Amino acid sequence: MSARVLHLINSFEQGGTERQTLQLARLLKEGGKYDVGLACLNPHGILRAEAESLDLGHIEHYKLTSFRDANFVRQVRRLARRLRSDRITVVHAHDFYTNVFGMAAARLAGVPARVASKRDIAGFRTPAQNFVERCAFRLARRVVVNSEAVRAFLVSGGVPTKKVVTLYNGLDPARVEPPVDFDEDETRAALGLPQTRPLVTIIANLQHEVKDHRTFLRAARRVKESVPGAAFVLAGEGDLTEPLRAYAAELGLADDVFFIGRCARVAELLAVSDVCVLSSVAEGFSNSILEYMAASRPVVVTDVGGAREAVEEGETGFIVAPGDDEAMGERVALLLSEPARARRMGERGRRVVEERFSCAAQLAGVERLYEELLAG
Repeated sequence: MSARVLHLINSFEQGGTERQTLQLARLLKEGGKYDVGLACLNPHGILRAEAESLDLGHIEHYKLTSFRDANFVRQVRRLARRLRSDRITVVHAHDFYTNVFGMAAARLAGVPARVASKRDIAGFRTPAQNFVERCAFRLARRVVVNSEAVRAFLVSGGVPTKKVVTLYNGLDPARVEPPVDFDEDETRAALGLPQTRPLVTIIANLQHEVKDHRTFLRAARRVKESVPGAAFVLAGEGDLTEPLRAYAAELGLADDVFFIGRCARVAELLAVSDVCVLSSVAEGFSNSILEYMAASRPVVVTDVGGAREAVEEGETGFIVAPGDDEAMGERVALLLSEPARARRMGERGRRVVEERFSCAAQLAGVERLYEELLAG
């Protein structure tokens, strides 16, 4: 009988962690070596239908209200009972909340292969949350990170080196392939974008200041000085939307910046974009960078997290210091003014993703990890 694996996901909202979790569950099921299941803390989100389409059985829901109340204890015991009754041998948690909940339940149930995950470095958690997560890592057999930068961060914080395993995110090229009937004019019209202007795009939630959209907007103002026709696209939603819209107006960019909200047509958006940007002040490993490169777009990204592990400076794009809107603006303007060079960079970026960040490589790495833990 195949070893049984249970993946724990916080919710089904459209985020990088959620997409990576569902992709990995699909890959493992298709690989055939493991009997794969899925459980969640929050049963809602736009990706719920995709999760159900994977045919992984009933997706159990464990509702948490706090880590410090009686309900948390009840839910941990409930999950532990399921792990024992279903003879789960691998529990793989994918984010902060499932790390804490899942590792506690897996340890209580005596699950031999307990895998936690860390995908960010700083800027998202409070000191108290960081402490709780480090406690969860003590219960884990391995902690999977998505870049060497995150690995170094954990090790410097006291997580044993032998416990941390780097497994890069995999990207399915189909995610950024536009449909066969793709039409640029129709796409621009549907997304509310101008028909003929070159587009500089950033895909990031507008919920966390750590994404630093303000630097992106200041860089946009600099780009306008040398490329007056440029337009700038912010794809994502969150509470910062209106403050950033007001900031764009203050910079004189009200007619040049387009807030399109959550984008369900990522492949088509990237296909009509000329340059793609990451402006974050902190990341683990940005899924957006891989999507940009897989779509053959040249990139300008900040030097955070694992950016240098994906982007080859001057070959697939440019890397600038966080907060440096002057350098960001100069690099974006350069790519817009040299389209042939930008096209070569984009093509090279796609090859890098195909060679180093494939789904096949991700699956092979995870299967090796499970085999090692189960053998041990």
